[in-house]
This record gives sequence, C-alpha cells and structure tokens, in this order.
Amino acid sequence: MFPDVKLHIAGEWRAGSGGQTLPILNPATGETLSQLAVATRDDLDQALAAAERGFQAWRKVSAFERSKVLRKAANLMRERADEIARIMTLEQGKPVAEAKMEVLGGADTMDWFAEEGRRAYGRVIPPRAEGVMQLVIREPVGPVAAFTPWNFPINQAVRKVSAALCTGCSVILKGPEDTPASCTALIQALLDAGVPGDVLGLVFGDPATISSYLIPHPVIRKITFTGSTAIGKELAALAGQHMKRATMELGGHAPAIVFRDADVQKAVQVLGANKFRNAGQVCVAPTRFLVHDSVFDAFVDGFVGLSQGLKVGNGLEDGVKMGPLAHGRRIEAMEAFVADAEQKGATLRTGGKRIGNQGNFFEPTVFTDVPLDARIMNEEPFGPIAAIQRFSDDEEAFTEANRLPYGLAAYAYTRSAETATKLATRVESGMMSINHHGIALPETPFGGVKDSGYGSEGGSEAIEAYLNTKFVTQAGF
Repeated sequence: MFPDVKLHIAGEWRAGSGGQTLPILNPATGETLSQLAVATRDDLDQALAAAERGFQAWRKVSAFERSKVLRKAANLMRERADEIARIMTLEQGKPVAEAKMEVLGGADTMDWFAEEGRRAYGRVIPPRAEGVMQLVIREPVGPVAAFTPWNFPINQAVRKVSAALCTGCSVILKGPEDTPASCTALIQALLDAGVPGDVLGLVFGDPATISSYLIPHPVIRKITFTGSTAIGKELAALAGQHMKRATMELGGHAPAIVFRDADVQKAVQVLGANKFRNAGQVCVAPTRFLVHDSVFDAFVDGFVGLSQGLKVGNGLEDGVKMGPLAHGRRIEAMEAFVADAEQKGATLRTGGKRIGNQGNFFEPTVFTDVPLDARIMNEEPFGPIAAIQRFSDDEEAFTEANRLPYGLAAYAYTRSAETATKLATRVESGMMSINHHGIALPETPFGGVKDSGYGSEGGSEAIEAYLNTKFVTQAGF
C-alpha cells in the first residue's frame, strides 16, 4: 500500500483547505500511486503562524536536548529504512538499494548535525580596558523556509531541516511534488522523535506560488533552496529584496578530467558508476569527460562497455542498476539533447533512445567528438548522457573545465602530485575530488561557486547561515 500524502501544519497531518490534490505517479509504470494534498494561502498562513510560535519555544530548548531528539530521529530512520526505501523507489524510480543508502545516509546526516549544533560556540574577546567583558554570542536566525527537489527527496531535505533544528530554528519545508512520500517519512521520524509540531511544517503545491508567498513573509528569516540555477537566481533575488539570508545549491555541469598518467580502469569504474547513479539525475554527476589522447580509446572502450552492461529496469527488481527517469519531462529533455548532438556531428557510441513505451526508461548514452556548441556541452543534462572529449595538452583541459559559468563539482584522475596540486588551485569549483568519489559526506562542505550557488550544506560551515552573530560588551558597575 502507498500512503496518501498530506500537509503537516501545527502538529496535524491534514488535507489542503481547498481540497485540491495532485497525483503521485510511479515513473517505472506510469500508474497513479496515490494523491498529494495541495496547500492554499490559508494553509501557508497557518504554517507561518505555527513556525513563529515554534521558534519562540524551540530556541529555548538547549542544544544538548535538541541533539538527543535528532539522534533519536536518526535511529528511527535506520529502523524504518527498508519501508522508506521501497516508498522512494516506487515514487522516484531509483534502485531500491540506492534508495536504502539514501535513507541511511540521511540518518548519518542527522547524527552529524546533532553533534554540530552542540558546538555552535561563541567566544570571549580580550578587552582593552579593565572590567570590560566582550562576548560573541551565536543565536538562531529564526524560522526557515526550505525548498527541496525530487531527485534525492530525503538527502536534500535532511540537510536543510537538520541544520535548522540543531541551531534552534523552526522550519517550513516545501517538499517535492514528484516524490512527496519519502519526504513525509523523514518528517514523521523527526516528529516521532520529539520535534514539536509547531517547529516543523511540511507543505506541497505550486512551487512558484509557495515561494513567492513564503520568502517575502516577515516571519521567515532564512531561505535555503536546492534546484536549477534559473529558479535559484529568481529566489535569491526575491530573498535579497527582503534582506533574507539565503543558501543556494544550484545546478552544475561537472568536468571529469582523465590525464595521461591516470589509472584508466579505476576512472572508468568510478566515473561510470557515478554518471549513471540515479539515472544521471544528480547535480554533482560527472557530465563532461575530458580524456587525454594517449588514454582516450581505452577509456571510451571501457566506459561504453560499462554503459552497455548496466541493467535498466524497475528499481524493485533484482539486479537493476539504473531505474527510470523521474517523469516524462526528462525523457523529452534527453531526446532533445541526443537530437541536437547528432545534428551537430557528435558520434553516438551507445544508447540514445527511450526503452519501451511504459515508464520513463532511457538507455545509458555515450557521445564522443561532441562540438562545443552542442547543448550537451553547455547545459546540465540531468540524465544518463555522457559526453566524452579528448585533449592533448593539459592547459586545454583546465580551460574547458572552467569555460562554463557553473562551478559545483569537478573530478580528475592522475598519478602526478604536481597535477593534483594544479587541479586543487586552478579548477573553479566548490568541490574537487581527485582519484576517487569523495564528496557529499555530512562532515565535508557541500556547495558551489559561480552560477552553482553559494553557501554550504555540509561540514561545520553548514550551520553558519542558520546563526546570527551578536556582540555583547559589558562594563562593571
């Protein structure tokens, strides 16, 4: 059975006050799984009032006690991992093993923030005069509006919600309409662990309507968004008009550079696995492969072989390595990328077509010799398409890596310490992983530069945007 998905407002799971619903679809079959409640303006007003009440109460709860609640929620997620993973696969499509990893990863993220919130230290500044005390105090910024996408319905939401809760903020989460039940399971675990109902709201509906109402509202003091660069710029501009603090984790188009001295087999295996994870619907997926002439043929042969060997199918079936795309719009986008690349003279090495006529399945696709003016070299594909280019001089690779306005993640394979140092200093990216895939851990910074956004959703840096810094100076009587 798949649950109907309701709104959570002021401690109550409820339908939208207007009675409107949206269908929740299974991307592997096209069938309707259930219905999703849609929030009205009145529902948002009630959620805002609850968040304001909740903040005043939650900020007074000690960091130590807040930590206990988050840890309990993390353990509940682990206990419920199999059930939640199945729900995620049904509504999002990813293989159930990937879904379970996401659930367990979400629990680890809550554990991390549970401890980090206990260490939001202030400091004492030595005074210039006797009898003066100078203190730096960290205070929660206030109610948070969080906007999360459908590709990782728990992983994206848990970072935002945990950072807010561990610092003493209340939060209204605008969850993803395509994958709402997974997000609901996360919220339920937090409520069952002891988060007060007023502190944690969950709403769904028309994204533009909800964001345009929540962001300017005087109750909301902090915005956090994960999504496309185009929408992120609009929301950041709206937040700026009202002097609201914002964290923006936006799109990317990650270069993956394979140098002449690379371990080619390792590069193929690791980059291939991460290219097609979640059917390529990953903001930090490697997308532009830049391979040195001397290893180009070996890399392409290996990558094409890996791509052709992936079992594509319903994520609930044994052995499936890649599920469907999340909705029909992604199929149309993939077909447009393929048609454009072929029209511009790129070489299709494998894939390029939809699989069957039921569900949103698309073949793992590999292009080589792709002209720089092809869309796939300039726009984030967000799907199972890889574009592999060759280079003969290392400077070519650095230039191409930095050519686009994006700067979220980048990858490289080399045995040279000198080249690794150049990568670390010269590639314009918020995250750089060399010779392995080592990003997106709870304890490490997660965020981009340039058009890929600003702020961090991981590491000790993640809680900074949820805290105000207050300076207090006091002299004796």
